[in-house]
Amino acid sequence: MTLTALKEWDAQAQALTTGQTAVILRKGGIMETHDGFEVQHREFLLYPTFLHQNAAEVRSEFSGLLRSDPAPGQIVVPARAEVLEVYKIEALDKALALEDMQALNASAIERRFHYRNRPWLHAVVLRVWPLTPPLRVEETPELLGCVSWVPLADFSVETLSSESAAPALAESALTEIRAEVARRLS
Repeated sequence: MTLTALKEWDAQAQALTTGQTAVILRKGGIMETHDGFEVQHREFLLYPTFLHQNAAEVRSEFSGLLRSDPAPGQIVVPARAEVLEVYKIEALDKALALEDMQALNASAIERRFHYRNRPWLHAVVLRVWPLTPPLRVEETPELLGCVSWVPLADFSVETLSSESAAPALAESALTEIRAEVARRLS
């Protein structure tokens, strides 16, 4: 079965995999369709990217996660994820209200919110399972480019489930995060 991967800055993929956050704010890549990013998959692999990762747009608490690509030419897939909640945010103040719940700083949130002169973002709450060991996949030309979703490889879901550790965050913590995101966006 071909599984899909979501490209995300490496620092954010690390924060999700280690349970430092369960929320991402997405707008989409420059090669997305005219409508921009959509949550097309409910389960996927995390594809850490280094292209366009910007230290000036990561909150200081996460700056220690910034690094050079440890395996050029390979994708080191650290985790699989399940979408728990998706919100389309159409007011900047609502997007900024989530700043402390994810890895991007306020200026990055604002820039993404206004990207392509289309004011909105998606907030996505995820349950993440670290893979032990991480998957290693050769990076091919078909995987390159500024898109969010890519078909990664053929893997057995059963194999990935057996390679997954416990979720990065306990269910009680995820319940609190989900409730807090909903409260801030209401």
